[in-house]
Amino acid sequence: MTFISVIIPSFNRAHLLRRALASVYAQTLPADEVIVIDDGSTDDTQAIIAQYFPQVTYIHQSNQGVSAARNTGIKQAKGQWLAFLDSDDEWLADKLFQQITALKDTDYKVCHTEEIWIRKGVRVNQMKKHKKPTGWIFKDCLPLCAMSPSSIMIHRDVFNQVGLFDPAFLTCEDYDLWLRITTYYPVLLIENPQIKKYGGHEDQLSQKYWGMDRFRILALEKSINSNNLTLDNKVAAMDMLLKKAKIIQKGALKRGKTDDVAHYQQLINLFSK
Repeated sequence: MTFISVIIPSFNRAHLLRRALASVYAQTLPADEVIVIDDGSTDDTQAIIAQYFPQVTYIHQSNQGVSAARNTGIKQAKGQWLAFLDSDDEWLADKLFQQITALKDTDYKVCHTEEIWIRKGVRVNQMKKHKKPTGWIFKDCLPLCAMSPSSIMIHRDVFNQVGLFDPAFLTCEDYDLWLRITTYYPVLLIENPQIKKYGGHEDQLSQKYWGMDRFRILALEKSINSNNLTLDNKVAAMDMLLKKAKIIQKGALKRGKTDDVAHYQQLINLFSK
């Protein structure tokens, strides 16, 4: 019997969390367990859940960031399949059904979906580079975050092999995990959009931190140094690290950040060998 756990981290998003949870409970294939990790919220998150979604497993912890919150959910979850949803996004009604149906009788342990983008209340078209990949997608994951956490479903066995989200990453924690996962596993794609991904609000991590490629470079360096990559994937990762390091170094030079310029020059020298 398939057992699905849904994991939703949230921090001061009570006003959006209701929409996310409503989309989970509207699924044509119900989840067996829904876990909300309240990462130190000071708003009425707990009251909203108690009033409207008393069946939710609610966990409150001190503010530790989205990686630690997701990790708490993973450790708490009882399911063999773990589905993630960010508190500012929502699922379409067939999301879980489509994924479980597609995964049935296959060896895939990771599945994601296409998505609909909403920016400040308006649907926007994705660029070609954002088209979701399928199969052995490690190289597709190098330029940018190729899978959305809100669309992903992962078998528990995957975390046992590659580890959890890395709390050291202030952002791009999903990029780091996708590199680790796609080193070992192919990925199944549901080509029809199954989530609505909302953007443009101020508390998004992508809005909070400048130079997102700084964190991607850290993830690339970590992946390269893991010694888990095939030679082909290692060369591709090194090429991408050099490309991103040169761009970030150029930006640091314009801002007069001499320490950053020197740091990225060291990386460029190291990985150019």
